[in-house]
Amino acid sequence: MPPKDPPRRRVPGPARPRSAAGGQGRPRPAARRPSSPARRPHPPRGRTARPLRLGNPRPRLRLVSLALTLVMLAFVVRLLQVQAVDANAYAAKAKENRYLSYTISAERGEITDRSGIALATSVDAYNITADPSMFTPEFSKAPDAPQQAAALLAPILGTDATELTRKLSRKGRYVVLARRQTPQVWNQIKDLKSVFAEKAGKDRASGGPGANVLAGVFQEATTKRVYPNGGLAAGILGYVNADGKGAGGLESQLDKELAGEDGKIRYAQAGGRRVPTAGTEEVPAVPGADIELTIDRDIQWAAQQAITDQVKKSKADRGYVVVQNTRTGEVLAMANAPGFDPNDLSQADAASLGNAALQDVYEPGSTSKVMSMAAVLEEGAATPGTHVTVPNRLHRGDRLFKDDIDHPTWYLTLNGVLAKSSNIGTILATGELGRTQAEANKVLYSYLRKFGIGSPTGLDYPGETPGILAKPGDWSTSQQYTIPFGQGLSLNAMQAASIYSTIANDGVRIAPTLVRGTKGADGHFKAADPPGRTRVVSAKTAESLAAMLESVVGDEEGTGTKAKIPGYRVAGKTGTANRVDPVRGGYHGYTASFAGFAPADNPQITVYCAIQNPTKGSYFGGQICGPIYKQVMEFALKTLQTPPSGSGPARLPVSFDPGE
Repeated sequence: MPPKDPPRRRVPGPARPRSAAGGQGRPRPAARRPSSPARRPHPPRGRTARPLRLGNPRPRLRLVSLALTLVMLAFVVRLLQVQAVDANAYAAKAKENRYLSYTISAERGEITDRSGIALATSVDAYNITADPSMFTPEFSKAPDAPQQAAALLAPILGTDATELTRKLSRKGRYVVLARRQTPQVWNQIKDLKSVFAEKAGKDRASGGPGANVLAGVFQEATTKRVYPNGGLAAGILGYVNADGKGAGGLESQLDKELAGEDGKIRYAQAGGRRVPTAGTEEVPAVPGADIELTIDRDIQWAAQQAITDQVKKSKADRGYVVVQNTRTGEVLAMANAPGFDPNDLSQADAASLGNAALQDVYEPGSTSKVMSMAAVLEEGAATPGTHVTVPNRLHRGDRLFKDDIDHPTWYLTLNGVLAKSSNIGTILATGELGRTQAEANKVLYSYLRKFGIGSPTGLDYPGETPGILAKPGDWSTSQQYTIPFGQGLSLNAMQAASIYSTIANDGVRIAPTLVRGTKGADGHFKAADPPGRTRVVSAKTAESLAAMLESVVGDEEGTGTKAKIPGYRVAGKTGTANRVDPVRGGYHGYTASFAGFAPADNPQITVYCAIQNPTKGSYFGGQICGPIYKQVMEFALKTLQTPPSGSGPARLPVSFDPGE
């Protein structure tokens, strides 16, 4: 039996819309089915159906294109700025980070004596430097690298750890921690660096940070000034400061010649190490010139020993000895006591750092009388044999003058006035230089100036005093009579020595010199310019003065008998002056001195000695400076191989018989 067809399922039709009253309206005609099998959904009830449209992509594409264009434009502008506008600035920054540069110190020239023996020289040393950027936590792997490094370096460098920490914490790539350290100091630091580098390597191998707080410490080769003879000639040489620049004496005066010209080196680095394959720019340093002095080291030593011993023995403030070649003006020695050691200025007394023989100004006393006698002889006012009656006291102006000792009336020749160092006799003799005292003052002043009083010596030494000599119109009533015997005018030791060298050189003054010449980097020696020469008195006057000065030493009535030297004729003069106290003001204490030359018949060497404020034993120049003169002069004559005198002295009369 055939199967029955299943019953048809009834499909409900669309609901009929209700009328406005809510009832059923008439049925709508059935809508046509679209030709497309897909049906569009019916719009919600109560709404009008709108047709669907596809979106337009062009606005969005324009917006995206504009954004991309702006981004690309920004990149292009920045690229142009970096590569074109600021290219040099960025290149400079790159070089700054990659390249290091430092100064190559020029080797300072030597200072030698006249025989080429080094008095000041330079030895190898190191500036200890650092790169502060390598002490940052990022680079060093240690948060307190500057503090750790400073604590390690301070004992080696002898520097405060706080100051080192401050330097290592700076911004930049270069800082100097200590200058001119010995090779031993750098070796200690280098060994310490090796230990820390090895420790850091092991730490990194085990996974640690590998901190190395000394990686940024380096060295620069330089030189250090040393003085092989310690304090010998320190007053002449001076010293250099911490930067290696001349700060006193000839080191300062001739700093430009001695210093040379520094060089410069620039090289690539990476991680604090030099890159050997990268280019290196180097400007070599030009070493300074060597300076050869007129000083004789051995004579300088003898003078320095003699004056140092006597200053200590006399408990004096200070003293000086000057030795000069009478024919050339060359200074063979210039010694001061007390002195200092330029190798260790920390132990030096500030008052002793200069050159007192050129920088101290004082009243010379009777050694100055030779200038008064030169004026009297040159002007023809008297001769060595002229009779001078010297009373016990002499009233002039507002003062009563006397000699250093009480005596009955002396009947002296002009030679005797000088030999016995009579103040009264000198006043009487110089009074004959003019018809009035004012005229005599002018004549005497002109000769004092010719001898160099009141003018620089010509050495151009730093801090040198020209002395003090007022114009004759400004001389006080007492100065008119004290200046002839050496009170009321002031000079330095070099000027005093130059006076006697002038007499020894037949009356021609030669400006003193300390430098014989220089030797440049090319090895060529250039002699110093010849010194100036000035005729002060005639050769005849100089010869007479030399004979008179011999009486001071050779005659038993003279005041300089302690300066006698066997085999040599000696000309000299003692001096004992009231001393102006620079602290208290006014006169206090004495200046003892002795000046002279030898051999008197053929003068070669002048020696001058002065001691300030001796407080123990004698204070007379003939007693404490005469023996120093003898000691230094004997040594100098032997050192220079000067032959003994060939004839005896003239033996000029010292006194006369008033009854004849």
